[in-house]
Amino acid sequence: MHGLPPKPGVYIFRDGQGEPLYIGKAVNLRQRVRSYLQSRGQSIKIRRLLEQAHDVDYVITDSELEALLLECNLIKKHRPKYNVRLRDDKHYPYIKVDLTDPWPRVYITRKAERDGARYFGPYADSTSVRRTLDLLNKLFPYRSCTMTITGDAPRPCLDYHIRRCLGPCIGAVSQAEYRRVVDQVCLFLEGKHELILKDLRQRMGEAADRLEFERAAWLRDQIRAVEKVAERQKIISTRMEDQDAVAFARANGEACVEVFFIRGGKVMGREHFLLEGTQDEDGRAILAQFITQFYDRAPYIPPEILVGHELERMGIIEQWLREKRGDRVTIRVPRRGPKRSLLEEVAANAAEALEQMRQRWMANRQKASAAANELAELLQLDEPPRRIECYDVSNVQGTAVVGAMVVFEDGQPVPGQYRRFQIKAVDGQNDFAALQEMLRRRFRRALAAGAPPAPADDAALDLAPGEQVERGGSQGNGWAAWPNLVIIDGGRGQLNAALDVLRDLGLKHLPVVALAKQREEVYTPEHPDALAPPRGSQVLFLLQRIRDETHRCAVTYHRRVRGRRALASPLDEVPGIGGKRKTALLRHFGSLRAIQAASIDDLARVPGMTRAAAERLKSHL
Repeated sequence: MHGLPPKPGVYIFRDGQGEPLYIGKAVNLRQRVRSYLQSRGQSIKIRRLLEQAHDVDYVITDSELEALLLECNLIKKHRPKYNVRLRDDKHYPYIKVDLTDPWPRVYITRKAERDGARYFGPYADSTSVRRTLDLLNKLFPYRSCTMTITGDAPRPCLDYHIRRCLGPCIGAVSQAEYRRVVDQVCLFLEGKHELILKDLRQRMGEAADRLEFERAAWLRDQIRAVEKVAERQKIISTRMEDQDAVAFARANGEACVEVFFIRGGKVMGREHFLLEGTQDEDGRAILAQFITQFYDRAPYIPPEILVGHELERMGIIEQWLREKRGDRVTIRVPRRGPKRSLLEEVAANAAEALEQMRQRWMANRQKASAAANELAELLQLDEPPRRIECYDVSNVQGTAVVGAMVVFEDGQPVPGQYRRFQIKAVDGQNDFAALQEMLRRRFRRALAAGAPPAPADDAALDLAPGEQVERGGSQGNGWAAWPNLVIIDGGRGQLNAALDVLRDLGLKHLPVVALAKQREEVYTPEHPDALAPPRGSQVLFLLQRIRDETHRCAVTYHRRVRGRRALASPLDEVPGIGGKRKTALLRHFGSLRAIQAASIDDLARVPGMTRAAAERLKSHL
């Protein structure tokens, strides 16, 4: 610890492979890291962290504020297992209003960027976003299509006829009037209903004065719909404040944070977010980590945030929020009065959300347990398989051949452990050989990381004379983890191809089956006939879910690889021709055909090219 400086910064505990286990910030790096080693009565979490940590890395910063920013970015990037972190925080959806488009659209996005658009959210899941968008489109008829608007389309779509679009595609609305509707969408999402109603009433009166009674009636219905929505929103404050009220509940190692979004004194919405890594953490640390991670990507920060507990380093977090907002931000911990009552209500909602999720988890675990037991009985396994790996190959007539490995643990997918393979040693369409290459690469990596968990003696592994395998544990992540069951997407032929590979690697004891698509039949090495899981059974649902997820993963990767190859150029294959030279050549000659027709002297005169590079290029083309 003497090597650590007594300065502000970020410290990183790393495991034996250099992966971050825990990332923290400190005013004094030396004292903070030393406290982990000197504290008595350490929590189980810290003891496990210290047992797995092989090294401590650090980054010095100029201030505690810079340390907070760096810690937040590193946690978001690496997601260390011992940090408090938002679950799947990279995938929270937003509502995007693309104001850079002359005819703006309103749609869901998973990434908020600084591109001139307006963002609202994040929301806990896409269902709540779609529900909000459906309501918005009923109230404000903005376009939902992606077509280029020219105003001369031959006819409008159904949305125009059911008054869910103003018809800019056929020139039925001016750009100024359409933009007025989009502005109302933004005001509605900001909670400024009174401004919307004032504008709509004015337009209704103007339409009536012009004797446009049908339009006036439509605006009247729109006013009533907005008023009806506004009435359902609970009034929290008569001071028309913008606030966020944040509270959390925890039980059995799980934590759920509830946020009430209060705009203009009314509750505009509420969302709950799950947190990971909260074991043995106090409320101050949990709320501090949530605040920094949530508002780091939130498109709007209110001037006041109400919390149920004091935060760690609350002053520095307030300073960070002020810099992000560009204006005053205050974090308050109400002790009594209406704001305290509001936080108690928020905490009660968090506890209710956590209980509902716990009940769903229990139901899913019971179903997963039942499916695993049925699967073990169907396949005559010694015990229910906890980790299942499924493999599939995807290609189109032998081109862009790829494979995918999908992992399910305890009946649930584990996307972080999926693996994708570009098949390298197989030419043409040969699914069996492609499958064998994928399995060989996967299990050679596993053997390099450690021997399989069973059987215990090397003799049962069919090792070659003099060959030894270093013993390893049965648990692990990624390549080091060993499956309890291997599923091949295919029939008897694919199963036999897989068995040949496992037999060559001395892994014939691993349970392997194949699942055929058409009749949902399961092929096993022990039975000459296919097994048919009962229709409607949990085991069939589990197998179908695993197979479909593997197929989806393989096809998605195949399309990505095929798309990249379709955009590739013969210039990419020339040694010494990188991105800059390629761009310079295309700009100078205009096309690949002109480059092929050019002489070596002409090629060498292009900025960035050399005589040797020109000769290699000419020879290759």
